[in-house]
Amino acid sequence: MKHPLEQISASEITDAVNICRSAEGFDEGSLFVGISLIEPPKDFLRNYEEGQEFPRHLKIRGIDSKSDGGFVAIIDVLGKEIISLDRVSEKAQTTYSMAEVFMALELTKADERYQEALKKRGITDMGLVQIDPWPGGGIVHESIKPGHRALKTISFLRENETDNAYAKPINGVISHVDLTLKEVTHVDDYGAVEIPKAHGRYDADSQTALRQQPKKIDITQPDGPGFEIDGNLISWEGWQVRASVSPDEGPVLHQISLNGRAIVHRAALSDMVVPYGSADPMHSWKAVHDGTEYGFGTLVNSLTLGCDCLGEIHYLDANMLLFDGSVNTIENAICIHEEDYGIQWKHTDINMLGANEVRRSRRLVISSIATIGNYDYGLFWYLYLDGTVQCEVKLTGIVGISAYDEKIHKSGQDFRISEELVSPIHQHLFCVRLDWDLEGGNNQLYETNVEALPIDENNPHGMQLSAVSTHLKSESEAKRDVSVSSSRVWKVINSNKTNSFGMPVGYKLLPGNTPTLLAHPDSPPGIRASFAKHNLWATPFNQGEMSAGGENSVMHSGEGGLDDITSSDRDIRECDLVTWYTFGVTHTPRPEDWPVMPVEYCGFHLIPVGFFEKNPTINLPPSCNAKSKSNKD
Repeated sequence: MKHPLEQISASEITDAVNICRSAEGFDEGSLFVGISLIEPPKDFLRNYEEGQEFPRHLKIRGIDSKSDGGFVAIIDVLGKEIISLDRVSEKAQTTYSMAEVFMALELTKADERYQEALKKRGITDMGLVQIDPWPGGGIVHESIKPGHRALKTISFLRENETDNAYAKPINGVISHVDLTLKEVTHVDDYGAVEIPKAHGRYDADSQTALRQQPKKIDITQPDGPGFEIDGNLISWEGWQVRASVSPDEGPVLHQISLNGRAIVHRAALSDMVVPYGSADPMHSWKAVHDGTEYGFGTLVNSLTLGCDCLGEIHYLDANMLLFDGSVNTIENAICIHEEDYGIQWKHTDINMLGANEVRRSRRLVISSIATIGNYDYGLFWYLYLDGTVQCEVKLTGIVGISAYDEKIHKSGQDFRISEELVSPIHQHLFCVRLDWDLEGGNNQLYETNVEALPIDENNPHGMQLSAVSTHLKSESEAKRDVSVSSSRVWKVINSNKTNSFGMPVGYKLLPGNTPTLLAHPDSPPGIRASFAKHNLWATPFNQGEMSAGGENSVMHSGEGGLDDITSSDRDIRECDLVTWYTFGVTHTPRPEDWPVMPVEYCGFHLIPVGFFEKNPTINLPPSCNAKSKSNKD
């Protein structure tokens, strides 16, 4: 192990599990949920030198026979001892284990009330029934005892084992599974709706005809890739960053720096929520925290060269802890490659007989893709030659479905995506936590709005504008939303580091086109996913504040989320600054989203402001290729 932020190895997981199991009173029937690295303090990492000894502490979460939210064990792997073993409150419980998910499916299939509901719909072959589990929190059925862990399940029917079951929703049947009692406590039956007849297969063999194969595009780098990898340290064009996979957050970037200058200490998806906006009883209760209730990182795909990633690729694997204590190595969990990105800068000088200078851009891509139920989420980080950092989420997969029923479905809430199917309006809202370390010190947060100046003798034509910056000094002041009308951006600066103009070095957060939570602030998602009520939040760093929706979100009511975190309205005027940025999409389904939705994009940019004293790519060499082909050749 060369560095304190290297990814957890398979042997470390095995050792940590054995140490945990050896603890006095450990429940042999425990189910493990996940394992993560407890990262050393920022000061230690700033000053770390290769060969220096460092602690290696891992956090194991799990559930056992006790009727609470589970346990958290802190393991000193190098010292081969357990540091602490604590309980999790029943009010805010640890992530679901896959064993619980499988148990919910089997309990539902075996329940006589559920079987009877399916018989009413003419379904007797349980082998073709697909059951999808959904978190039980938020709107909790009265049959679930307070403090118990629970899941809800909904069902779909396959024509055969390879069919897309989402084409045939079994409307109106919802089972409520008490995981603590290990039983189905209630089965809702809102009435039978005819099961759709058309299939929704999306594999190539099921299409009536395939379009002609597009002409081949080869991406080659004869001299090899421009990046270097050492463990999980990536070096490219002056950039350095470490990449890992967290069981809840998915891909994490550590110690982002450019030309030896620190920018962000840690960047990751902190939480996400998918609230639905329909009265349809199949969807009206849905507001899932896909990342923290199921574990975004534990569900990342093993990526495939030529399909998920294209070009000269380097992959990083990730080791995850399975419910039985074994190791699941996800091969190719992180994809790293370069992409050409068009023009970096260009100018044609008409005063110099058309003298033309142009330079091409490229970017480094660090990405992972997770499949969580019916949806697939690609989380992409891009580093650019000019110092820009971009975060982009790519949403695809299969939309939530119901069989169309004119008695239930309402115009403006439920949208026809086929003759027989509707899909409800819903949102996908992601919160990224940015732990700043700009130029290795305390930072300040500013908001800039562009205002039109009033018409007067100094502005007779009413065309003058002014960029007005406001220093955000407290947590309450930093609860801010995107404003397109004023071209609002937020800027993080280091007031103790200036460029030659005397201007403090900074980076601005440039929002994309994004909503906030549209549900009422006092609704279940408004309380449980408070991070979605504002686009921007800011806090002083605290080691225990990593999760925008609370460290434990299963069955919780927002405990530990950003509403709680910012409740004391701490001073942030100059501090070890953390910003939390919420972005996403409001999805109004359309026929083009069926049977698999084309990728939809959302995200934001971090752009240098005064970090450099001129265009940092002005010294790029020309890259015109005389061998490029055109119709003139």
